[in-house]
Amino acid sequence: MNAPQSSQMSLSSFVCPYCQSPLHADAKTWQCDGSLNDKGTRHPFDVARQGYVNLLPVQNKKSKDPGDSQQSIEARHRFLSQGFYQPLQQLIAHLVNQKTEGSAESTQSNNQTLSSQTWLDVGCGEGYYTSAMAQALSNQHQPKSALIALDISKPAVALLARTAKQQHQLWYQDNSEGSTAVYPMVASASHLPLTDNSLDAISSIFSPILPDEFARVLRVGGRLIIAKPDAGHLQSMREALFDEVRQHDSDKFLDELAPLFKLINTHQIQAPLSLDKQALSDLLTMTPYSYRAKAEKREALLASTDTQHFETTAKFVVYELVKR
Repeated sequence: MNAPQSSQMSLSSFVCPYCQSPLHADAKTWQCDGSLNDKGTRHPFDVARQGYVNLLPVQNKKSKDPGDSQQSIEARHRFLSQGFYQPLQQLIAHLVNQKTEGSAESTQSNNQTLSSQTWLDVGCGEGYYTSAMAQALSNQHQPKSALIALDISKPAVALLARTAKQQHQLWYQDNSEGSTAVYPMVASASHLPLTDNSLDAISSIFSPILPDEFARVLRVGGRLIIAKPDAGHLQSMREALFDEVRQHDSDKFLDELAPLFKLINTHQIQAPLSLDKQALSDLLTMTPYSYRAKAEKREALLASTDTQHFETTAKFVVYELVKR
């Protein structure tokens, strides 16, 4: 089936990253209307064949190819595809379906599920958690939701978009009623190409926490879900790699969020891991440990799997907050 020439679901949330004019999402080219540009220039952004759009201006790049490398993305995809972090994925999907609790700031939000209508997954990577969120939103049999999948890494978003396209989830595809329209985009989390107060929820799974920017784009009563490594995360692996192991300070950002967001719930979850050499190698490659640890310690750790699997435990903490 050929893609339609216009969007099946066109959000009014997007703005041009160059001039902040309203940006229309079309099947082939996104284009701003130039209304906030002194010269009236209408900036176009072509949709890649995989199905994503690049809204990352050169001036917002800190390197030629920002974000995760192709090698890291491939390693993470292999690792996550084996279900090692499935307990966390299932928790995130479960939270998408939970009703809002503890928000005195928004009576309307108290009567909504976390799905609402428009979600943003910041730092979506190749989409392991994003895909579970999209499925959870679709399972609610409510009016069609939108899920914006955003990352600064082009290879990661390309992989996510390709998968969403194969599953007929992209915004321009003729999705069934009640399904979730996915909008994959390369963009900066610190300069979100979105209008103020336009989102119902944001998820940040091991990704940047930007209180002011998140508060800007979230509606009052909008939800923020944050997942971080918990104390003791991959402890035995880190002990094998480093002479001194620092504990994860998972909640250090909560004070920064407090003026703008109210913490309503905290969840802790863990997953025991038994890893062969390939899985352990992939885990190392997808984490900062791949370059922070000494080469000889990495090699010794990998060599230990020649005789038996390496045992460790992944520990996560997930915070639910609401915009004040």
